[in-house]
Amino acid sequence: MGAAPSFAAIFATILVMVSNTPLASRQKRLHSKIMEAKDARTKATSETLKSMRVLKLHSWEPTFLKKLLQLRETERNWLKKYLYTSSAVAFLFWASPTLVSVITFGVCILVKTPLTSGTVLSALATFRILQEPIYNLPELISMIVQTKVSYDRIQEFLGEEVQRKFISDHGAKASNVAIEIEPGEYAWETDSKDIKKPIIKITNNLKILEGYKIAVCGSVGSGKSSLLCSILSEIPRISGAAIKVYGKKAYVPQRAWVQTGSIRENILFGKDMKKAFYEDVLEACALNQDIEMWDNKDMSIVGERGMNLSGGQKQRVQLARAVYSDSDIFILDDPFSAVDAHTGTHLFKKCLKGLLSQKTVIYATHQLEFLDAADIVLVMKEGLIVQSGKYEELIVDSNGELVRQMNAHRKSLDQVNQPQEDDSLTGGLCQISQTEVIEEKHGEPNCNDKLFESSQEEETETGRVKWSVYSTFVAAAYKGALVPVIVLCQVLFQGLQMGSNYWIAWATEENRNVSREQLIGIFILLSGGSSIFILGRAVLLATIAVETAQYLFLGMITSVFRAPISFFDSNPSSRILNRSSTDQSTLDTDIPYRLAGLAFALIQLFSIIILMSHVAWQIFLLFLAILGISFWYQNYYITTARELARMVGIRKAPLLHHFSESIAGSTTIRCFGQEDRFMEKNLSLIDDYSRVAFHNSSTMEWLCVRINFLFNFVFFLVLVILVSLPRSAIDPSLAGLAATYGLNLNVLQAWVIWNLCNVENKMISVERVLQFSNIPSEAPLVIEDCRPKPDWPTKGTIELENLQVQYKPTLPVVLKGITCTFLGEKKIGVVGRTGSGKSTLIQALFRVVEPSGGRIIIDGVDISTIGLQDLRSRLGIIPQDPTLFQGTVRTNLDPLQQHTDQEIWEVLNKCHLVDIVRRDQRLLDAPVAEDGDNWSVGQRQLVCLARVLLKKRRILVLDEATASIDTATDNVIQETIRKETCRCTVITVAHRIPTVIDNDLVLVLDKGMIVEYDKPKILLEDRSSWFSKLVAEFLRSSKSNHPKNLV
Repeated sequence: MGAAPSFAAIFATILVMVSNTPLASRQKRLHSKIMEAKDARTKATSETLKSMRVLKLHSWEPTFLKKLLQLRETERNWLKKYLYTSSAVAFLFWASPTLVSVITFGVCILVKTPLTSGTVLSALATFRILQEPIYNLPELISMIVQTKVSYDRIQEFLGEEVQRKFISDHGAKASNVAIEIEPGEYAWETDSKDIKKPIIKITNNLKILEGYKIAVCGSVGSGKSSLLCSILSEIPRISGAAIKVYGKKAYVPQRAWVQTGSIRENILFGKDMKKAFYEDVLEACALNQDIEMWDNKDMSIVGERGMNLSGGQKQRVQLARAVYSDSDIFILDDPFSAVDAHTGTHLFKKCLKGLLSQKTVIYATHQLEFLDAADIVLVMKEGLIVQSGKYEELIVDSNGELVRQMNAHRKSLDQVNQPQEDDSLTGGLCQISQTEVIEEKHGEPNCNDKLFESSQEEETETGRVKWSVYSTFVAAAYKGALVPVIVLCQVLFQGLQMGSNYWIAWATEENRNVSREQLIGIFILLSGGSSIFILGRAVLLATIAVETAQYLFLGMITSVFRAPISFFDSNPSSRILNRSSTDQSTLDTDIPYRLAGLAFALIQLFSIIILMSHVAWQIFLLFLAILGISFWYQNYYITTARELARMVGIRKAPLLHHFSESIAGSTTIRCFGQEDRFMEKNLSLIDDYSRVAFHNSSTMEWLCVRINFLFNFVFFLVLVILVSLPRSAIDPSLAGLAATYGLNLNVLQAWVIWNLCNVENKMISVERVLQFSNIPSEAPLVIEDCRPKPDWPTKGTIELENLQVQYKPTLPVVLKGITCTFLGEKKIGVVGRTGSGKSTLIQALFRVVEPSGGRIIIDGVDISTIGLQDLRSRLGIIPQDPTLFQGTVRTNLDPLQQHTDQEIWEVLNKCHLVDIVRRDQRLLDAPVAEDGDNWSVGQRQLVCLARVLLKKRRILVLDEATASIDTATDNVIQETIRKETCRCTVITVAHRIPTVIDNDLVLVLDKGMIVEYDKPKILLEDRSSWFSKLVAEFLRSSKSNHPKNLV
C-alpha cells in the first residue's frame, strides 16, 4: 500500500491506544472509589446484621436501612461513572478497526495509491487482527493498575504498625513469681490528640506470686478491663517497662466469645479430650443441667456469636474453656456478671477455690462478696490502682475507695427484706440444685438444637438456572424496554460494518466505475454510522447495568430488613453478607456485560455464517454440523460447571465467617496461643474454596481447547471449499470478505461458548440474590386503618389473655396459656429458671415472635392488630447485651435525631456518663468504635439506659440492664430509673434480687407457666414460695463472704 498509508495506519493505531490511556487511568481512579464505597457499605451492612435484634426491638431498622441506602447511592454514583467510562473504552475497541480503516484508505485516496480488492481485504483483515492488541494493551495497563490498587491496599494494611509485642521469654525469674507489673502508661489510641490522658497508669511495682488470687474492683470505666488487657499485652504501651508474665495464660473476656461449633469443641478449644477432667470442668462451671436439657448433649451446635445460648450459658462455656486449658495464669474479666447469685457462688467455690486453687487467678468483678477470698485486692479509679493490699487491710481504711463501694453494696443488701430464717429453711436451701440458674435467654433450650441443625447448611438451587431468573434480570431495568433497542443497535452496527467493508472491496475492483470521492465518502458514511450505533449500544448497556443492579439490590436488602428474627437466627450474617458483597459486585460490573456479550457474539457469529453461506451454500451445512457438536460439548460441560459455580459461592461464606469470628476473638486466641491452629483452619477453608475455584476454571479451559480446535478445523475446511470452487461460481469480493471475517471465527465461537457457559455460572449470583428477595416478612410496619392514638399508651396497662407461644408449629409450646395483668405505672419483676419463658414473654410483647394463641392488650389495644413500628416505637427496652454502633456518642443516643443537645446532656447526667463523655474534647461528636469497643461493657449498658430514658416511653423493659455495673453505680442508676419511670410501667428481668425486691409485683415463671404472681412482701411471708427461697439463697451467698463489720 506504500509508505504513507502504512504510517497513517500506525499513527491511527497509536492514536486509538493513546486515547485509551487516560480512560484507563480514569477507570483505575473510579475503581478505587468503588472499592472504598463498597468497603463502607459492607462494613455498615455487617454491623447492622449483627445488631438486627436490637434494631427491631427499637424499631430503628427503617433508619438504618436508609443509612445503608445512602451508602449504596454513593457507591452507585461511582459505579455509574465507572461504567460510562467503560462504555467509552468499549466504543474505542469496536470502532478502532473502522477508524484505522478510514484514515488509512483516506490517505491512500489522497496520495493516489492504487487500491485493489486484494489489498483492501488484506488491510481489513490486518486491522481486525490488530483490534485485540489495540484494545488489550490499555486493558492490560488498566488491569495492572487495578491489581496495583488492590496490592497497595493490602500492603498498607499489612504495613500498619503493630503495637503489640509478643513476649515469649523474659529470661530468668524469681522462683515463685507469676507476673511482674512495673510502672508504665497504656492507651488504646496512641496517636489521638483528642484523648487527654492514658487509659491506664501504673505507678508502683507489683509482683504476683504463683497460686495467688488477685481481685480487681472499681466503678464503671475505672480501667479494670484495660488493666487485664495490659497484662495480656493487648493494649499499646506508651511508656515504662513491659509487664512480664511467666507461664501459659487463659482469658475469659467480659463480652463472651464463643465459636460456631459444638459445646465440646468450644470447651476443648484444640486440646485433647481427658474425660474425667472434662466432667470435673462441666461440674465446676455449672453446665451439667444445661447439657442434659439439649438433645445432642455437649455435641449441640452453638450458633453464630453464641446467639442460641443465654448470656449466662455463654459466660460459663468460656469459663469452662479457660479452666480446661489447665494454664498457669487465669485472667477473668467479670466472670460472674451474667449469672445469678447462686450460680456465681457455685462458680467461685468450684472453679476459683476448687479446680483453680493452685493456679494464679486475676479476676475483675463487681460482686464485692467475692473480694475477701483474694490474696490481694486491687482497687481501680480513673485508670489508676488507688489501693492495693490484703482485703482485711483495705477495709480498715474508712476513707478508701473500697469502703465506699462496700457501703454501697451493704445498702443494696439492705433493700432485701430478709424473711425470718429458721433452720428448716436454711437447711432446705442447701439442697437447692446448682441448676436453679436465673438467667435470660434468647430462644428456649428445648428448641435450640432443632433451630440450629437446620441453619448449618446453606440452601442452594440445583439443576439449570431457571428461566424466571433470566426474565427477572432482563426485565429489571425499565421493564426490559431498552433490551430490543440495544439488540437493534448491535444488528445495525454489524450490518453497517460488513456493508462498509463489502463496499470498499466491491468498489475497488477494476471494472467498477466509482470515483475516489464517492468511494471514500460512502465508506466513511457507513463506518461512521456503525460507530454511532456501537456508542449508543455501549451507553444504553451501562444504563441498564446500573439500573438492574440497583433494582435487585433494593429488592434483596429491603426483603432482608423486613425478615423476622428467626431468619437471622438460622442464617449467619456472613451468608447474607456474601450475597450483599460478592454476588452484588458480580451484578454491578459483570453479569450485564456477560449477558450482552453473549447476545452480541451470537449476532456476530450468525452474521458471519450467513455471509459465508451466501458465498457458498455448502458452508451452511458444515456449520450446522459444527454448531451441533459445539452445543453437545457445551451441555456436557455445563452440568458440572454450574454446580461448581454454586459450590464456589457456598465455599466462600464459611471462609468469611471463620475469618470474622477469629478477628472478634483475636485476644482470646492469642492468649491461649492458638494462632497456628486458627491459621491452619483458615488456610484449610481457603484451600476448600480455591480447590473448587480451580476446578471451575479448569473445566472452562477444557471446553475452550476443544472448541478452539473444532473451529480452527472448520475454518480450514471453509478455505478449502472457497479455493476449490470455480471463479465463476463465487463473487471474489464476497469470498475475500468471508475469509477476512473467518479469521476471527475461532476467537468468536470460543467467545460465544465461553459466554454461554459463563453467563449461566454468573447468573447463579442473580439466583442467590433473588433467593433473599423473597423472604417471608414480618407483619407490616404500619397498618393505616389501625393506627393507635399519638399518645398511646397513656396508662401502660398490659393484659395477657391465655397467651400461648411456640417458635415453630413442629416445636413444643413455650408459653402455656399465661393470663395476668401488669397494671399501669407499676414495677413488675420477672424471674424464673433458664427455659422458663421469660425471654419468650418479652419477645411476644414486642412481637418478635407471634403468639400461637391468646392475645396481648395494651391500654385496650390488641397489639396484633397494629403495625410493628407503631408498637415497638412506643415501647422501650434495654437488652441484656448492650449494643453500640459505629458513629458518634450523639448518633448512638439519638439515632433518629429527634432530640436537642440539651436533652442528651440531661440524660447523660442522669446516667453518670457526663465525665466519661467530657474526657474527649469532641464531646457528643466523640467517635464510638465498631461494637462500641472503645467503651467498657458497663459504660455501654449506661449508654443503652440513657438511650431509653431519652425516648421517655410509657412502658419500659429492663433485661438485666445493669449486670456489668458496680454496686455503687447500680444503686444510683436504680434510683434514677425509679425517679425517671415513676409514671411508667417497668418490666424487669433480673438476676440481682435487689433489682426486683422493691418492685410492686413479682412474676415467677417455670416451664412456660405462672408459678407465682404477687407483691414481693406477700411472697416473702410464705417461706415455701419459690421467690422466698430465691431471696434467702441470694442472702446466704452474699453474706457468707461479706465482712461482718459492714453488715
